[in-house]
Amino acid sequence: MGAVALAMTVGTAAPASAAPKGGDTLRLTMLATTDLHGRAQNWDYFANRTYSERSGDTTGLAKVASVVDSVRQARGEDSVFVVDNGDFLQGTPLAYYYARQEPITETGVEHPMAAAYDAIGYDAQVVGNHEFNYGLDLLDAYTEDVDHPVLGANVVDEATGRPYQQPYTLHRMQVPGHKPVTVGILGLTTPGSAIWDKGNVEGRVRFEDMVESAEKWVPVVDAQADVVVVLSHAGVGSTSSYGPDVPTENPSDVIARTVPGIDAMVVGHTHRDAPSQVVRNEVTGQDVLLTQPYRWGATVSQVDFDLRKVRGQWDVVGTAATALRTKAAPESPEVLAATAEAHARTVEYVNQVVATSAQELSARTSRYEDTAILDFIQDVQTDTVDAALAGTDRADLPVLSIAAPFSRDAVFPRGDVTVRDIAGLYIYDNTLEAVELTGAQVRTYLEHSARYFEQVPATGDVDPETITNAVVPEAPNGIPDYNYDVLSGVDYDVDVSQPIGQRIVGLSHAGAPVADDDRFVVAVNNYRRSGGGGFPGISTAPVVYNEQQEIRQLLIDRAQADGVIDPADFFRANWRLVRNGVPLIG
Repeated sequence: MGAVALAMTVGTAAPASAAPKGGDTLRLTMLATTDLHGRAQNWDYFANRTYSERSGDTTGLAKVASVVDSVRQARGEDSVFVVDNGDFLQGTPLAYYYARQEPITETGVEHPMAAAYDAIGYDAQVVGNHEFNYGLDLLDAYTEDVDHPVLGANVVDEATGRPYQQPYTLHRMQVPGHKPVTVGILGLTTPGSAIWDKGNVEGRVRFEDMVESAEKWVPVVDAQADVVVVLSHAGVGSTSSYGPDVPTENPSDVIARTVPGIDAMVVGHTHRDAPSQVVRNEVTGQDVLLTQPYRWGATVSQVDFDLRKVRGQWDVVGTAATALRTKAAPESPEVLAATAEAHARTVEYVNQVVATSAQELSARTSRYEDTAILDFIQDVQTDTVDAALAGTDRADLPVLSIAAPFSRDAVFPRGDVTVRDIAGLYIYDNTLEAVELTGAQVRTYLEHSARYFEQVPATGDVDPETITNAVVPEAPNGIPDYNYDVLSGVDYDVDVSQPIGQRIVGLSHAGAPVADDDRFVVAVNNYRRSGGGGFPGISTAPVVYNEQQEIRQLLIDRAQADGVIDPADFFRANWRLVRNGVPLIG
Protein backbone atom coordinates (compact mmCIF):
# COMPACT_ATOMS: atom_id res chain seq x y z
CA MET A 1 0.00 0.00 0.00
CA GLY A 2 1.30 3.47 -0.82
CA ALA A 3 2.16 5.97 1.85
CA VAL A 4 -0.80 7.99 3.11
CA ALA A 5 -0.84 11.58 4.26
CA LEU A 6 -1.15 11.59 8.03
CA ALA A 7 -2.31 14.37 10.34
CA MET A 8 0.24 14.52 13.13
CA THR A 9 0.49 16.03 16.58
CA VAL A 10 4.11 16.02 17.69
CA GLY A 11 4.74 15.17 21.34
CA THR A 12 7.64 16.21 23.50
CA ALA A 13 10.78 14.19 23.21
CA ALA A 14 12.18 12.74 26.39
CA PRO A 15 15.64 14.24 26.98
CA ALA A 16 18.30 11.76 25.96
CA SER A 17 21.22 10.85 28.12
CA ALA A 18 24.59 12.01 26.78
CA ALA A 19 25.30 9.77 23.83
CA PRO A 20 28.81 8.30 23.65
CA LYS A 21 30.84 9.11 20.59
CA GLY A 22 31.20 6.55 17.88
CA GLY A 23 29.61 3.13 17.78
CA ASP A 24 26.69 1.69 15.88
CA THR A 25 23.44 3.70 16.00
CA LEU A 26 19.91 2.60 15.22
CA ARG A 27 16.37 3.94 15.40
CA LEU A 28 13.47 1.64 16.21
CA THR A 29 9.83 2.68 15.99
CA MET A 30 6.98 1.45 18.15
CA LEU A 31 3.39 1.99 16.97
CA ALA A 32 0.77 1.70 19.71
CA THR A 33 -3.01 1.72 20.03
CA THR A 34 -5.28 1.44 23.04
CA ASP A 35 -8.95 1.10 23.95
CA LEU A 36 -10.23 -0.03 20.53
CA HIS A 37 -13.37 -1.40 22.24
CA GLY A 38 -14.50 -3.70 19.49
CA ARG A 39 -13.98 -1.24 16.65
CA ALA A 40 -12.71 -3.14 13.65
CA GLN A 41 -14.22 -0.89 10.97
CA ASN A 42 -15.07 2.81 10.97
CA TRP A 43 -18.76 2.13 11.49
CA ASP A 44 -21.36 3.40 13.95
CA TYR A 45 -23.67 0.44 14.58
CA PHE A 46 -26.02 2.59 16.66
CA ALA A 47 -26.46 5.18 13.89
CA ASN A 48 -26.18 2.63 11.04
CA ARG A 49 -23.63 4.69 9.13
CA THR A 50 -19.95 5.48 8.82
CA TYR A 51 -18.67 6.78 12.12
CA SER A 52 -18.07 10.51 12.44
CA GLU A 53 -17.62 13.07 15.19
CA ARG A 54 -17.25 16.83 15.26
CA SER A 55 -13.48 16.70 15.61
CA GLY A 56 -13.26 14.72 12.38
CA ASP A 57 -11.66 11.79 14.20
CA THR A 58 -12.46 8.32 12.92
CA THR A 59 -12.25 4.89 14.49
CA GLY A 60 -11.33 1.30 13.91
CA LEU A 61 -8.47 -1.03 13.10
CA ALA A 62 -9.07 -0.68 9.36
CA LYS A 63 -7.95 2.96 9.65
CA VAL A 64 -5.12 2.04 12.01
CA ALA A 65 -3.84 -0.50 9.48
CA SER A 66 -3.23 2.11 6.81
CA VAL A 67 -1.27 4.27 9.26
CA VAL A 68 0.83 1.27 10.27
CA ASP A 69 1.48 0.38 6.63
CA SER A 70 2.59 3.93 5.90
CA VAL A 71 5.08 4.02 8.76
CA ARG A 72 6.43 0.60 7.87
CA GLN A 73 6.97 1.78 4.34
CA ALA A 74 8.71 4.95 5.47
CA ARG A 75 10.87 3.44 8.23
CA GLY A 76 11.41 -0.07 6.97
CA GLU A 77 9.32 -2.97 8.20
CA ASP A 78 12.23 -4.52 10.12
CA SER A 79 12.58 -1.45 12.36
CA VAL A 80 8.89 -1.18 13.37
CA PHE A 81 6.96 -3.11 16.01
CA VAL A 82 3.26 -2.74 16.83
CA VAL A 83 1.50 -3.11 20.20
CA ASP A 84 -1.99 -2.70 21.64
CA ASN A 85 -2.76 -1.57 25.16
CA GLY A 86 -6.01 -3.37 25.95
CA ASP A 87 -9.80 -3.06 26.02
CA PHE A 88 -10.48 -4.68 22.66
CA LEU A 89 -13.14 -7.33 23.37
CA GLN A 90 -16.08 -5.10 24.38
CA GLY A 91 -17.71 -1.88 23.29
CA THR A 92 -19.66 -2.37 20.05
CA PRO A 93 -22.50 -4.61 18.86
CA LEU A 94 -19.83 -6.42 16.80
CA ALA A 95 -18.03 -7.46 19.98
CA TYR A 96 -21.32 -8.28 21.70
CA TYR A 97 -22.59 -10.39 18.81
CA TYR A 98 -19.55 -12.68 18.82
CA ALA A 99 -19.60 -12.96 22.60
CA ARG A 100 -23.31 -13.55 23.14
CA GLN A 101 -25.36 -14.03 19.96
CA GLU A 102 -22.94 -16.33 18.13
CA PRO A 103 -20.23 -16.82 20.76
CA ILE A 104 -16.89 -17.90 19.37
CA THR A 105 -16.55 -20.20 22.37
CA GLU A 106 -19.31 -22.34 20.83
CA THR A 107 -18.87 -21.82 17.10
CA GLY A 108 -15.08 -21.90 16.94
CA VAL A 109 -15.18 -18.97 14.52
CA GLU A 110 -12.22 -16.61 14.72
CA HIS A 111 -13.06 -13.48 16.68
CA PRO A 112 -13.35 -10.55 14.24
CA MET A 113 -11.06 -8.40 16.40
CA ALA A 114 -8.44 -11.13 16.31
CA ALA A 115 -8.80 -11.29 12.54
CA ALA A 116 -8.30 -7.52 12.30
CA TYR A 117 -5.25 -7.42 14.57
CA ASP A 118 -3.69 -10.33 12.69
CA ALA A 119 -4.31 -8.65 9.34
CA ILE A 120 -2.24 -5.72 10.60
CA GLY A 121 0.43 -7.87 12.22
CA TYR A 122 0.62 -6.84 15.86
CA ASP A 123 3.51 -8.04 17.99
CA ALA A 124 1.91 -7.93 21.47
CA GLN A 125 -1.04 -6.63 23.44
CA VAL A 126 -2.10 -6.47 27.07
CA VAL A 127 -5.48 -7.35 28.54
CA GLY A 128 -7.64 -4.42 29.65
CA ASN A 129 -10.40 -4.55 32.22
CA HIS A 130 -13.08 -5.04 29.56
CA GLU A 131 -11.44 -8.27 28.40
CA PHE A 132 -13.11 -9.90 31.42
CA ASN A 133 -16.65 -8.70 30.66
CA TYR A 134 -17.64 -11.90 28.86
CA GLY A 135 -15.75 -14.32 31.07
CA LEU A 136 -12.41 -16.07 30.93
CA ASP A 137 -13.49 -18.63 28.33
CA LEU A 138 -13.98 -15.93 25.70
CA LEU A 139 -10.65 -14.32 26.60
CA ASP A 140 -8.96 -17.71 26.34
CA ALA A 141 -10.52 -18.31 22.92
CA TYR A 142 -9.37 -14.90 21.70
CA THR A 143 -5.87 -15.53 23.03
CA GLU A 144 -5.79 -18.76 21.03
CA ASP A 145 -7.01 -16.93 17.92
CA VAL A 146 -4.40 -14.18 17.66
CA ASP A 147 -0.91 -14.63 16.30
CA HIS A 148 0.75 -12.52 19.01
CA PRO A 149 1.03 -12.87 22.80
CA VAL A 150 -1.71 -11.41 25.01
CA LEU A 151 0.01 -10.21 28.17
CA GLY A 152 -1.02 -9.60 31.78
CA ALA A 153 1.69 -10.04 34.42
CA ASN A 154 -0.51 -8.99 37.35
CA VAL A 155 -3.45 -11.24 36.43
CA VAL A 156 -2.74 -14.27 38.58
CA ASP A 157 -4.31 -17.73 38.44
CA GLU A 158 -5.82 -18.43 41.87
CA ALA A 159 -5.22 -22.17 41.53
CA THR A 160 -1.54 -22.04 40.59
CA GLY A 161 -0.34 -18.64 41.83
CA ARG A 162 1.24 -18.03 38.43
CA PRO A 163 0.29 -15.34 35.87
CA TYR A 164 -2.90 -16.32 34.07
CA GLN A 165 -1.71 -14.47 30.98
CA GLN A 166 1.82 -14.48 29.63
CA PRO A 167 3.57 -11.77 31.70
CA TYR A 168 5.96 -10.49 29.05
CA THR A 169 7.42 -11.21 25.64
CA LEU A 170 10.89 -10.76 24.17
CA HIS A 171 10.58 -9.44 20.64
CA ARG A 172 13.77 -9.89 18.60
CA MET A 173 14.30 -7.32 15.86
CA GLN A 174 16.87 -7.73 13.11
CA VAL A 175 17.42 -4.54 11.13
CA PRO A 176 19.68 -5.13 8.10
CA GLY A 177 23.20 -3.89 8.72
CA HIS A 178 22.88 -3.94 12.52
CA LYS A 179 23.23 -6.42 15.35
CA PRO A 180 19.91 -7.79 16.62
CA VAL A 181 17.93 -5.87 19.22
CA THR A 182 15.72 -7.47 21.85
CA VAL A 183 12.63 -5.50 22.87
CA GLY A 184 11.11 -6.64 26.13
CA ILE A 185 7.38 -5.93 26.41
CA LEU A 186 5.69 -6.30 29.81
CA GLY A 187 1.91 -6.17 30.24
CA LEU A 188 0.03 -4.81 33.28
CA THR A 189 -3.67 -4.05 33.71
CA THR A 190 -5.80 -2.06 36.13
CA PRO A 191 -6.97 -4.22 39.06
CA GLY A 192 -10.54 -2.86 39.06
CA SER A 193 -11.74 -5.94 37.19
CA ALA A 194 -11.75 -7.72 40.55
CA ILE A 195 -14.79 -5.56 41.35
CA TRP A 196 -16.25 -4.71 37.95
CA ASP A 197 -16.34 -8.34 36.80
CA LYS A 198 -16.37 -10.10 40.13
CA GLY A 199 -18.85 -12.68 38.88
CA ASN A 200 -16.51 -13.70 36.06
CA VAL A 201 -13.19 -13.73 37.89
CA GLU A 202 -13.76 -14.42 41.59
CA GLY A 203 -12.04 -17.62 42.65
CA ARG A 204 -10.35 -18.00 39.26
CA VAL A 205 -7.99 -15.06 38.89
CA ARG A 206 -6.85 -12.20 41.10
CA PHE A 207 -5.42 -8.84 40.14
CA GLU A 208 -2.26 -7.85 41.93
CA ASP A 209 -1.04 -4.31 42.56
CA MET A 210 0.39 -2.89 39.34
CA VAL A 211 3.31 -1.12 41.03
CA GLU A 212 4.34 -4.19 42.98
CA SER A 213 4.03 -6.33 39.85
CA ALA A 214 6.20 -3.89 37.92
CA GLU A 215 8.80 -4.03 40.70
CA LYS A 216 8.81 -7.82 40.33
CA TRP A 217 8.79 -8.19 36.57
CA VAL A 218 10.63 -5.17 35.10
CA PRO A 219 14.03 -6.41 36.39
CA VAL A 220 13.31 -9.83 34.85
CA VAL A 221 12.60 -8.23 31.47
CA ASP A 222 15.41 -5.68 31.74
CA ALA A 223 17.97 -8.44 32.31
CA GLN A 224 17.05 -9.98 28.94
CA ALA A 225 16.21 -6.98 26.75
CA ASP A 226 17.90 -3.97 25.18
CA VAL A 227 14.69 -1.92 25.17
CA VAL A 228 12.02 -2.22 27.90
CA VAL A 229 8.42 -1.23 27.14
CA VAL A 230 5.55 -1.51 29.62
CA LEU A 231 2.02 -1.80 28.27
CA SER A 232 0.00 -0.33 31.14
CA HIS A 233 -3.76 -0.51 30.80
CA ALA A 234 -4.21 2.23 33.37
CA GLY A 235 -4.10 5.99 33.47
CA VAL A 236 -2.03 8.44 35.48
CA GLY A 237 -2.75 10.32 38.67
CA SER A 238 -3.68 7.34 40.87
CA THR A 239 -7.41 8.11 40.55
CA SER A 240 -9.88 5.34 41.36
CA SER A 241 -13.55 4.60 40.76
CA TYR A 242 -13.81 1.90 43.41
CA GLY A 243 -13.14 1.61 47.10
CA PRO A 244 -9.97 1.12 49.15
CA ASP A 245 -10.11 -2.68 49.12
CA VAL A 246 -8.56 -2.91 45.63
CA PRO A 247 -5.13 -1.53 44.56
CA THR A 248 -4.92 1.83 42.80
CA GLU A 249 -6.67 2.00 39.45
CA ASN A 250 -4.42 4.45 37.56
CA PRO A 251 -0.79 4.23 38.76
CA SER A 252 1.09 4.40 35.45
CA ASP A 253 3.03 7.52 36.44
CA VAL A 254 3.90 5.97 39.80
CA ILE A 255 5.40 2.98 38.02
CA ALA A 256 7.44 5.25 35.76
CA ARG A 257 8.65 7.29 38.73
CA THR A 258 9.54 4.47 41.10
CA VAL A 259 10.49 1.39 39.07
CA PRO A 260 13.89 1.61 37.32
CA GLY A 261 14.66 0.04 33.97
CA ILE A 262 11.72 1.21 31.83
CA ASP A 263 12.38 3.07 28.57
CA ALA A 264 8.77 3.83 27.60
CA MET A 265 5.21 3.08 28.69
CA VAL A 266 2.00 2.92 26.73
CA VAL A 267 -0.86 4.23 28.89
CA GLY A 268 -4.60 3.67 28.45
CA HIS A 269 -7.94 2.98 30.13
CA THR A 270 -8.86 6.64 30.70
CA HIS A 271 -9.56 7.47 27.03
CA ARG A 272 -7.35 10.56 27.02
CA ASP A 273 -5.52 11.93 24.00
CA ALA A 274 -2.05 12.35 25.55
CA PRO A 275 0.74 11.54 23.09
CA SER A 276 3.65 12.43 25.34
CA GLN A 277 4.42 12.81 29.02
CA VAL A 278 7.84 12.58 30.63
CA VAL A 279 8.30 11.23 34.16
CA ARG A 280 11.67 11.34 35.93
CA ASN A 281 12.57 8.04 37.57
CA GLU A 282 13.56 8.66 41.17
CA VAL A 283 16.03 5.77 41.28
CA THR A 284 18.03 6.34 38.09
CA GLY A 285 17.36 10.00 37.40
CA GLN A 286 16.48 9.02 33.84
CA ASP A 287 13.36 10.19 32.02
CA VAL A 288 10.63 7.70 31.11
CA LEU A 289 8.38 8.51 28.17
CA LEU A 290 4.64 7.82 28.58
CA THR A 291 2.34 7.87 25.57
CA GLN A 292 -1.44 7.46 25.47
CA PRO A 293 -3.03 6.99 22.05
CA TYR A 294 -6.57 8.30 21.72
CA ARG A 295 -9.36 5.77 22.14
CA TRP A 296 -11.03 3.71 19.42
CA GLY A 297 -8.12 4.00 17.00
CA ALA A 298 -8.49 7.76 16.52
CA THR A 299 -4.71 8.02 16.85
CA VAL A 300 -1.72 5.75 16.72
CA SER A 301 1.19 6.65 18.98
CA GLN A 302 4.55 6.57 17.25
CA VAL A 303 7.47 6.23 19.66
CA ASP A 304 10.99 6.42 18.26
CA PHE A 305 13.85 4.85 20.20
CA ASP A 306 17.35 6.02 19.37
CA LEU A 307 19.88 3.30 20.23
CA ARG A 308 23.67 3.31 20.34
CA LYS A 309 26.00 0.35 20.73
CA VAL A 310 28.07 0.81 23.90
CA ARG A 311 30.65 -1.83 24.85
CA GLY A 312 28.82 -4.38 22.76
CA GLN A 313 25.37 -3.58 24.21
CA TRP A 314 22.54 -1.51 22.84
CA ASP A 315 21.64 1.53 24.97
CA VAL A 316 18.54 3.68 24.53
CA VAL A 317 19.88 7.24 24.26
CA GLY A 318 16.72 9.05 23.20
CA THR A 319 12.97 8.66 22.88
CA ALA A 320 10.29 10.80 21.23
CA ALA A 321 6.55 10.39 20.79
CA THR A 322 4.24 11.51 18.00
CA ALA A 323 0.48 11.09 17.63
CA LEU A 324 -0.64 9.98 14.17
CA ARG A 325 -4.31 10.78 13.59
CA THR A 326 -6.07 8.19 11.49
CA LYS A 327 -8.83 10.37 10.03
CA ALA A 328 -6.91 11.07 6.80
CA ALA A 329 -6.09 7.42 6.23
CA PRO A 330 -8.22 5.13 4.04
CA GLU A 331 -9.58 1.92 5.50
CA SER A 332 -7.32 -1.02 4.81
CA PRO A 333 -8.78 -3.47 2.26
CA GLU A 334 -7.09 -6.31 4.16
CA VAL A 335 -8.83 -5.50 7.45
CA LEU A 336 -12.14 -4.84 5.70
CA ALA A 337 -11.93 -8.23 4.00
CA ALA A 338 -10.91 -10.02 7.22
CA THR A 339 -13.94 -8.64 9.07
CA ALA A 340 -16.48 -8.33 6.24
CA GLU A 341 -18.67 -11.31 7.13
CA ALA A 342 -18.72 -10.49 10.86
CA HIS A 343 -19.53 -6.86 10.14
CA ALA A 344 -22.40 -7.79 7.79
CA ARG A 345 -23.92 -10.22 10.29
CA THR A 346 -23.74 -7.59 13.01
CA VAL A 347 -25.39 -4.93 10.84
CA GLU A 348 -28.19 -7.36 10.03
CA TYR A 349 -28.65 -8.17 13.71
CA VAL A 350 -28.80 -4.61 15.02
CA ASN A 351 -31.26 -3.51 12.35
CA GLN A 352 -33.91 -6.05 13.31
CA VAL A 353 -37.18 -4.32 14.24
CA VAL A 354 -38.34 -5.50 17.66
CA ALA A 355 -41.21 -3.16 18.51
CA THR A 356 -43.12 0.01 17.68
CA SER A 357 -42.84 3.10 19.87
CA ALA A 358 -46.01 5.09 20.43
CA GLN A 359 -43.95 8.29 20.48
CA GLU A 360 -40.38 9.46 20.27
CA LEU A 361 -38.54 8.87 23.55
CA SER A 362 -35.24 10.66 24.11
CA ALA A 363 -32.59 10.32 26.80
CA ARG A 364 -31.19 13.82 26.18
CA THR A 365 -32.41 15.25 29.50
CA SER A 366 -32.29 12.08 31.60
CA ARG A 367 -29.42 13.48 33.65
CA TYR A 368 -31.57 16.14 35.26
CA GLU A 369 -35.21 15.12 34.83
CA ASP A 370 -37.20 11.93 34.96
CA THR A 371 -37.72 10.56 31.44
CA ALA A 372 -39.83 7.79 30.00
CA ILE A 373 -36.95 6.13 28.17
CA LEU A 374 -35.03 5.60 31.42
CA ASP A 375 -38.21 4.38 33.09
CA PHE A 376 -38.42 1.71 30.38
CA ILE A 377 -35.21 0.26 31.85
CA GLN A 378 -36.53 0.64 35.38
CA ASP A 379 -39.80 -1.09 34.56
CA VAL A 380 -38.11 -4.08 32.94
CA GLN A 381 -35.67 -4.47 35.82
CA THR A 382 -38.42 -4.15 38.43
CA ASP A 383 -40.73 -6.67 36.77
CA THR A 384 -37.90 -9.17 36.23
CA VAL A 385 -36.82 -9.12 39.87
CA ASP A 386 -40.37 -9.01 41.22
CA ALA A 387 -41.29 -12.12 39.23
CA ALA A 388 -38.18 -13.94 40.42
CA LEU A 389 -39.01 -13.22 44.08
CA ALA A 390 -42.46 -14.84 43.86
CA GLY A 391 -42.73 -17.62 46.43
CA THR A 392 -39.64 -16.51 48.36
CA ASP A 393 -39.39 -14.96 51.80
CA ARG A 394 -38.90 -11.56 50.15
CA ALA A 395 -41.92 -11.75 47.86
CA ASP A 396 -43.75 -9.05 49.82
CA LEU A 397 -40.92 -6.53 49.87
CA PRO A 398 -41.21 -3.48 47.58
CA VAL A 399 -38.90 -3.69 44.55
CA LEU A 400 -37.03 -0.55 43.61
CA SER A 401 -34.79 -0.14 40.56
CA ILE A 402 -31.60 1.77 39.80
CA ALA A 403 -30.59 3.05 36.37
CA ALA A 404 -28.07 5.56 35.04
CA PRO A 405 -28.22 7.82 31.95
CA PHE A 406 -25.53 6.03 29.97
CA SER A 407 -26.07 7.83 26.66
CA ARG A 408 -27.26 11.36 26.00
CA ASP A 409 -27.91 10.47 22.36
CA ALA A 410 -30.19 7.49 22.93
CA VAL A 411 -33.62 7.75 21.35
CA PHE A 412 -36.52 5.46 20.50
CA PRO A 413 -38.04 6.95 17.34
CA ARG A 414 -41.77 7.10 16.91
CA GLY A 415 -42.58 3.96 14.95
CA ASP A 416 -40.13 1.11 14.40
CA VAL A 417 -37.64 0.41 17.19
CA THR A 418 -34.65 -1.78 16.34
CA VAL A 419 -32.10 -3.73 18.33
CA ARG A 420 -29.61 -0.92 17.72
CA ASP A 421 -32.02 1.63 19.20
CA ILE A 422 -32.19 -0.39 22.41
CA ALA A 423 -28.45 -1.09 22.35
CA GLY A 424 -27.93 2.65 21.97
CA LEU A 425 -29.87 3.19 25.20
CA TYR A 426 -28.14 0.45 27.17
CA ILE A 427 -24.61 0.56 25.84
CA TYR A 428 -22.96 -1.70 28.43
CA ASP A 429 -23.07 -5.47 28.70
CA ASN A 430 -24.24 -5.50 32.32
CA THR A 431 -26.23 -8.27 33.95
CA LEU A 432 -29.12 -7.77 36.37
CA GLU A 433 -28.82 -8.40 40.09
CA ALA A 434 -30.83 -7.36 43.13
CA VAL A 435 -29.93 -6.71 46.75
CA GLU A 436 -31.78 -5.92 49.94
CA LEU A 437 -31.28 -2.43 51.37
CA THR A 438 -32.78 -0.63 54.33
CA GLY A 439 -34.50 2.72 54.06
CA ALA A 440 -31.43 4.36 55.63
CA GLN A 441 -29.18 2.74 53.03
CA VAL A 442 -31.45 3.87 50.20
CA ARG A 443 -31.21 7.47 51.43
CA THR A 444 -27.41 7.27 51.78
CA TYR A 445 -27.17 5.79 48.29
CA LEU A 446 -29.22 8.62 46.81
CA GLU A 447 -27.16 11.24 48.65
CA HIS A 448 -24.02 9.75 47.11
CA SER A 449 -25.61 9.87 43.67
CA ALA A 450 -26.71 13.50 44.17
CA ARG A 451 -23.05 14.57 44.36
CA TYR A 452 -23.31 14.55 40.57
CA PHE A 453 -24.77 18.06 40.69
CA GLU A 454 -22.94 21.28 41.42
CA GLN A 455 -24.39 23.25 44.33
CA VAL A 456 -26.41 26.20 43.01
CA PRO A 457 -26.96 29.62 44.62
CA ALA A 458 -30.16 30.28 46.53
CA THR A 459 -31.40 32.76 43.92
CA GLY A 460 -30.86 33.55 40.26
CA ASP A 461 -31.27 31.65 37.02
CA VAL A 462 -30.09 28.03 36.88
CA ASP A 463 -29.59 26.03 33.69
CA PRO A 464 -29.79 22.33 34.57
CA GLU A 465 -27.50 21.53 31.63
CA THR A 466 -24.63 23.33 33.35
CA ILE A 467 -24.79 21.85 36.86
CA THR A 468 -24.14 18.16 36.10
CA ASN A 469 -20.83 16.27 36.22
CA ALA A 470 -19.65 17.99 39.41
CA VAL A 471 -15.95 17.87 40.20
CA VAL A 472 -15.16 15.98 43.41
CA PRO A 473 -11.78 14.79 44.78
CA GLU A 474 -12.16 11.25 43.43
CA ALA A 475 -13.39 12.52 40.04
CA PRO A 476 -11.18 15.53 39.19
CA ASN A 477 -12.55 15.59 35.65
CA GLY A 478 -16.15 15.50 36.86
CA ILE A 479 -18.45 12.64 37.85
CA PRO A 480 -19.32 10.78 34.64
CA ASP A 481 -22.95 10.30 33.61
CA TYR A 482 -22.73 6.56 34.19
CA ASN A 483 -22.00 7.21 37.87
CA TYR A 484 -25.21 9.15 38.40
CA ASP A 485 -28.06 6.83 39.42
CA VAL A 486 -31.77 7.50 39.61
CA LEU A 487 -34.15 5.33 41.58
CA SER A 488 -37.66 4.21 40.72
CA GLY A 489 -40.23 2.87 43.17
CA VAL A 490 -39.80 5.72 45.66
CA ASP A 491 -40.51 9.44 45.37
CA TYR A 492 -37.90 12.06 46.19
CA ASP A 493 -36.55 15.51 45.42
CA VAL A 494 -32.90 16.44 44.92
CA ASP A 495 -32.32 19.93 46.36
CA VAL A 496 -29.24 21.18 44.52
CA SER A 497 -29.08 24.34 46.63
CA GLN A 498 -27.99 22.20 49.57
CA PRO A 499 -24.48 20.87 50.26
CA ILE A 500 -23.48 17.31 49.44
CA GLY A 501 -25.01 14.86 51.88
CA GLN A 502 -28.11 16.98 52.58
CA ARG A 503 -29.88 16.96 49.22
CA ILE A 504 -32.48 14.17 49.32
CA VAL A 505 -35.83 15.59 50.41
CA GLY A 506 -39.24 13.96 50.84
CA LEU A 507 -38.11 10.38 50.32
CA SER A 508 -41.28 8.32 50.43
CA HIS A 509 -42.80 5.03 49.31
CA ALA A 510 -46.49 4.49 48.58
CA GLY A 511 -47.27 7.88 50.06
CA ALA A 512 -45.49 7.33 53.38
CA PRO A 513 -42.05 8.63 54.42
CA VAL A 514 -39.31 6.01 54.14
CA ALA A 515 -38.18 4.92 57.61
CA ASP A 516 -34.60 3.94 58.33
CA ASP A 517 -35.57 0.34 59.09
CA ASP A 518 -37.82 -0.15 56.05
CA ARG A 519 -36.72 -3.04 53.84
CA PHE A 520 -36.50 -2.91 50.05
CA VAL A 521 -35.26 -5.12 47.27
CA VAL A 522 -33.30 -3.02 44.79
CA ALA A 523 -32.65 -4.08 41.18
CA VAL A 524 -29.18 -3.02 40.05
CA ASN A 525 -26.61 -3.87 37.40
CA ASN A 526 -23.61 -6.05 38.21
CA TYR A 527 -21.10 -3.21 37.75
CA ARG A 528 -22.73 -1.10 40.41
CA ARG A 529 -23.50 -4.00 42.73
CA SER A 530 -19.85 -5.06 42.59
CA GLY A 531 -18.71 -1.63 43.77
CA GLY A 532 -18.23 0.33 40.57
CA GLY A 533 -18.61 4.02 41.32
CA GLY A 534 -18.07 3.56 45.04
CA PHE A 535 -21.74 3.78 46.00
CA PRO A 536 -22.16 3.02 49.72
CA GLY A 537 -23.79 -0.14 50.99
CA ILE A 538 -24.49 -1.75 47.64
CA SER A 539 -21.45 -4.06 47.34
CA THR A 540 -21.90 -5.56 50.81
CA ALA A 541 -25.71 -5.86 50.77
CA PRO A 542 -27.31 -9.33 50.66
CA VAL A 543 -27.75 -10.45 47.05
CA VAL A 544 -31.27 -11.79 46.53
CA TYR A 545 -31.29 -12.17 42.74
CA ASN A 546 -28.54 -12.97 40.24
CA GLU A 547 -29.48 -15.10 37.26
CA GLN A 548 -26.78 -13.62 34.99
CA GLN A 549 -29.36 -12.16 32.62
CA GLU A 550 -28.09 -9.32 30.46
CA ILE A 551 -30.11 -6.17 30.93
CA ARG A 552 -29.88 -5.21 27.27
CA GLN A 553 -31.33 -8.57 26.24
CA LEU A 554 -34.09 -8.23 28.83
CA LEU A 555 -35.02 -4.88 27.25
CA ILE A 556 -35.06 -6.41 23.78
CA ASP A 557 -37.13 -9.37 25.01
CA ARG A 558 -39.70 -7.03 26.62
CA ALA A 559 -39.96 -4.93 23.48
CA GLN A 560 -40.50 -8.02 21.33
CA ALA A 561 -43.03 -9.52 23.73
CA ASP A 562 -45.14 -6.36 24.04
CA GLY A 563 -44.77 -5.25 20.44
CA VAL A 564 -45.49 -1.65 21.47
CA ILE A 565 -43.44 0.66 23.70
CA ASP A 566 -45.95 3.09 25.21
CA PRO A 567 -44.94 5.39 28.10
CA ALA A 568 -48.48 5.19 29.39
CA ASP A 569 -47.70 1.62 30.42
CA PHE A 570 -44.61 2.34 32.54
CA PHE A 571 -43.68 6.01 32.93
CA ARG A 572 -44.18 7.64 36.30
CA ALA A 573 -42.27 10.79 37.22
CA ASN A 574 -41.03 10.07 40.75
CA TRP A 575 -38.03 12.39 41.19
CA ARG A 576 -37.13 15.97 40.37
CA LEU A 577 -34.50 18.64 40.90
CA VAL A 578 -35.55 21.44 43.24
CA ARG A 579 -34.11 24.54 44.88
CA ASN A 580 -35.52 25.21 48.34
CA GLY A 581 -38.55 23.12 47.40
CA VAL A 582 -39.20 24.86 44.06
CA PRO A 583 -38.81 22.65 40.97
CA LEU A 584 -36.01 23.73 38.61
CA ILE A 585 -37.82 22.35 35.59
CA GLY A 586 -41.44 22.87 34.65
